[in-house]
Amino acid sequence: MVKLRLKRCGRKQRVIYRIVAIDVRSRREGRDLRRVGFYDPINNKTYSNVPAILYFLEKGAQPTGTVHDILRKAEFFKERISSFRKEKSHQKKRQVN
Repeated sequence: MVKLRLKRCGRKQRVIYRIVAIDVRSRREGRDLRRVGFYDPINNKTYSNVPAILYFLEKGAQPTGTVHDILRKAEFFKERISSFRKEKSHQKKRQVN
């Protein structure tokens, strides 16, 4: 199973985290499948590759609690839900016509 989780990088007292797609059985600094973003807790900055994250979520990847919170603060799920609703309404219009 694949998870979206944090991978620690940086130096001592200046930590940053990469958001990676990684196999569950791998350790924290293990080999990742793909880097999909980063999180800097000191400056409170986040970068996320939205298409890559959507790809892994559609394939069944599960975000850890921390990654889920980071994505929620970045309003990632609002965009995803609104785009999902637009697709559904567009499909309904096609079926009616």
